Amino acid sequence: MTDIQNRLKEFSLRFNDYIEQFFPLPDGAEKRVVEAMKYSVMNGGKRLRPFLVCETAKLFDVPLFPAAAQTGAALEMLHSYSLIHDDLPAMDNDDLRRGKPTCHKQFDEATAILAGDGLLTQSFELLSHKAVSADAGVRCELVNLLANAAGAYNGMIAGQMLDLYAENAPQDTDCERLIKRIEEMKTGRLIRYACEAGAILGRAPMEERLAVINYARKIGVAFQIADDILDVEGSQELMGKTLNKDAAQGKATFVSLYGLEKARQMAKELVEEAKASLGIFSTRAQTLKDLADFIIERRS
Repeated sequence: MTDIQNRLKEFSLRFNDYIEQFFPLPDGAEKRVVEAMKYSVMNGGKRLRPFLVCETAKLFDVPLFPAAAQTGAALEMLHSYSLIHDDLPAMDNDDLRRGKPTCHKQFDEATAILAGDGLLTQSFELLSHKAVSADAGVRCELVNLLANAAGAYNGMIAGQMLDLYAENAPQDTDCERLIKRIEEMKTGRLIRYACEAGAILGRAPMEERLAVINYARKIGVAFQIADDILDVEGSQELMGKTLNKDAAQGKATFVSLYGLEKARQMAKELVEEAKASLGIFSTRAQTLKDLADFIIERRS
């Protein structure tokens, strides 16, 4: 296990202990939806997005607890909601997530939809709390930015809609442009949010904020290219989800468009550009640079 993998694992353990507090079970029958929410959030995962929030915030001397960790928890809840809905029969129709039954398989479809809705709502509740920042302006900016990053105009929902469209896109579609838009919004916007949120928490100067945004945009695309590659040649046991879905559904991906080798080269170039973006921070950003390398070297 590499040093960055160890750091991710250690962070994940601490973060899991922290985020579990946000899922106390009600006494009534409504506890079923909270059980489904908790199941989906606590069901494994690398915690990449909250790790990015906390590591970026560290560049600007923001304490891990509670400010950075609670911001990361809000983002992880929103990310988990998107996975629950993405796995539903009307979307990707998946049975496995992180090696365990998807939420709608473990509970039922209606409960899964409500669990996703609950996590989406709770994410904004967490961000609006004074534990994130004593400055209401900082909290408002974090809420506004996350709503935009997750939304239907230039955010994750828009990317998911385009992803569905890509399954049956007309033959004259500019596939390269379409794929880049999908990946920038569906995967990339929440990764960008993670880094930008750390800069907002630390009231970073604009030059440094733009540096972490550029880093995030590059690794966001690299992350999705790596996922496309793993969907073709990864291990289902390690990935913990159904593989070869993209080809079966006829989806356009970086791999289907460019082939495996060119896709790998594109990811490597993006990672090098991402690391170069962090030059302004010198050695203080070494963990973020190591993470960029890990993104395209991971096996799950």
